[in-house]
Amino acid sequence: MPTPPLVLGSTSVYRRALLERLGLDFAIDRPETDETALPGEAPRATAERLALAKARAVASRHPDSLIIGSDQVAALGEQHFGKPGTVERAVAQLRQMSGRTVVFHTALCLLDSRDGSHQLETVPTEVRFRELDDAEIHRYVAREMPLDCAGSAKSEGLGISLLEHMRGDDPNALIGLPLIALCRMLRRAGVQVP
Repeated sequence: MPTPPLVLGSTSVYRRALLERLGLDFAIDRPETDETALPGEAPRATAERLALAKARAVASRHPDSLIIGSDQVAALGEQHFGKPGTVERAVAQLRQMSGRTVVFHTALCLLDSRDGSHQLETVPTEVRFRELDDAEIHRYVAREMPLDCAGSAKSEGLGISLLEHMRGDDPNALIGLPLIALCRMLRRAGVQVP
């Protein structure tokens, strides 16, 4: 039986670049999903709900496909940090995270649109930020413009200079797509990786 087409339910350039590493053919589709956390929703639950919602939103346009949905929520305790969207919010996020440990919950969903079944997993990454002064924060935000990254720090770029350490099972999860978990899911779905 042929392998169904693979669709990435995201327009993130970061997720696309990560998925390209696997050397698989895939299409891209924008999920058009409201990423607002629900009142009282835990950060991990938000990430999981949105990863599944993104996959479902795309599945309706791609029957007989395997759909990848992913979402990331940065959390300091129960406080959520999404994509800042503006320089002012990026600066405010980094001020709050300065000298603290933040957990980035990266949820991944692989949905089979043939039957609606799905696999869902969350890969947490613990990130300890250095004590940051305002000048460092402003220089960083001006140089990297991390307005489309949960928590305002791109570990794959200059954002690594803001950190003391990272702890997690997959370094790709922090960038936005946990490839180790994805490979496991794809193999379960019958996709040959490698």
